[in-house]
Amino acid sequence: MERRSRHQLFRLPDITAMKQQQLPAYQLHFSATMVFSIFFAAGIFCLLMGIFLILSARSIQKVEINYTKTCGNCAKLREDAFNHGKICTCSIPFVLAKSMQGNVFMYYKLYGFYQNLYRYILSRSNSQLLSKDLKAVEDCAPFKMSHTEIPFAPCGAIANSMFNDTIILSYNLNSSIHIQVPMLKTGITWRTDKYVKFKNPGASNLTDKFAGTAKPPYWPKPVYELDPDNPENNGFLNDDFIVWMRTAAFPTFKKLYRRLHRIHYFIEGLPAGNYSFNITYNFPVTKFQGEKSVVLSTLTWSGGSSLFLGLAYTVTGAMTWLASFAMLAIHFMLKQRKASTLQQQSKALKGQS
Repeated sequence: MERRSRHQLFRLPDITAMKQQQLPAYQLHFSATMVFSIFFAAGIFCLLMGIFLILSARSIQKVEINYTKTCGNCAKLREDAFNHGKICTCSIPFVLAKSMQGNVFMYYKLYGFYQNLYRYILSRSNSQLLSKDLKAVEDCAPFKMSHTEIPFAPCGAIANSMFNDTIILSYNLNSSIHIQVPMLKTGITWRTDKYVKFKNPGASNLTDKFAGTAKPPYWPKPVYELDPDNPENNGFLNDDFIVWMRTAAFPTFKKLYRRLHRIHYFIEGLPAGNYSFNITYNFPVTKFQGEKSVVLSTLTWSGGSSLFLGLAYTVTGAMTWLASFAMLAIHFMLKQRKASTLQQQSKALKGQS
């Protein structure tokens, strides 16, 4: 018995405020007035924010042109893999009825392209993209090496399927003068992607740095020739490549392609008038019943033209207000019932006396 009691005493927790749960605590007691005030204030805030976001999204100017069927001849040409070396272009005229003021951004939009497939997302080499080891292609199946056992750079399914249409916007000043709208290729990526997740193997002479590697099978040129005019926008640090490598969550998505360089005729933005998209068609979509569009859009402080955030705030605010009124009605009902109960009790006590 003595051994057993000693063992039991040994297993007891220490006599401290923490282990004996004797620490000081503070329990919040909100009054009904405070709870209703918080709910009403939250509802007003969400409603006002939602209305403001919806109005902001409505103010955005956007032009979207689907060129899948318009460039149908090029689409048929790209269905045959043997025509990969042939160049096919098409021109799509359109009229901008109202000028697009401020910064203007050009996007390409794909329909029915699933970048969220599990094996597709994993088919990349972060070690290679950081230039730690250009031959680290173990995770890039099925696009790891060429038939001559030379590693692809960049490797993987994501890089191999990179969007490669060339889109040029032209402004038709009059019937005889056509001006190419100046667009910037840089400044379209996330800062963390550009300076953290991607690095070139060297600051100069990328041709030698990428020696011993091969271009992906669907690419017309190697990675070190993506932008020969700008060494800082070449190799793994090419903005178009980095934008494509950030995979989309849904099968219909758009990615930033260019941004307006506001000079000469375009200081204030895109003036109203006649324009045309001149497209070099390279990216096939008809085999998987997909579509392609080019989008011109302005932005606001809250982002693009999506109404989802504004509608979410509005619905949340409306539901909060409905909950507030429901709780207020229940509170008054319980208060009246309690008052009537007290009156009955007081009458009963008076009758007994």
